[in-house]
Amino acid sequence: MIHEILPVGPLQCNCSVIGDETTREAMVIDPGDDIDDVLDLIRKHNLQVKQIVITHAHIDHVGGAMKLRAVTGAPILLNQNDYALLKMLDVQAAWVGMASPGKVEIDHSVEPADSLTAGSLTANVLHTPGHTEGSVCLYFAAEKTLIAGDTLFAGSIGRTDLPGGSFKKIINSLHEKVLALPDETVVVPGHGPLTTIGEERQSNPFLVKG
Repeated sequence: MIHEILPVGPLQCNCSVIGDETTREAMVIDPGDDIDDVLDLIRKHNLQVKQIVITHAHIDHVGGAMKLRAVTGAPILLNQNDYALLKMLDVQAAWVGMASPGKVEIDHSVEPADSLTAGSLTANVLHTPGHTEGSVCLYFAAEKTLIAGDTLFAGSIGRTDLPGGSFKKIINSLHEKVLALPDETVVVPGHGPLTTIGEERQSNPFLVKG
């Protein structure tokens, strides 16, 4: 598996470019900004982007999606429970002092239990509400990799004080779905360094049972 992780935009969202080494089919996850740099990685590996997947509708994760779609022609996927949040991009831009990306159009809703493919690579969609109502994680079982969006971080979890957030729901999502994955699973959070399920199970203060 080709997997390039590029921190993009002022909030340094981790954008993932994932590709099949044989077919060169790829998906891009959370292209929040700096699309020229994302395209450089796509060209570097000679990839054909099949889908653009957004883990949740915060501006730092979705801001560059339309630019990427314009170049690649790939559809944009987002869980429908975040469509209302997507309509608030102007408000979100004001919160963080960023320019609004304008309207972002979603081609398909990505649903729980969906499987997304790029060549031989398959990601299972886990609906993990809490950070937002429509937050999803992508689990590549064969590669033991989880793209966690802003649901789980190294040593922390996603904030729940923004519209659509719920501390109860994120804790439930983490215990029922995320911590159900094998300990050796590598976690790529929406921001910051990589971790593993095992490390977070043992030391994350939000997840360790007292």
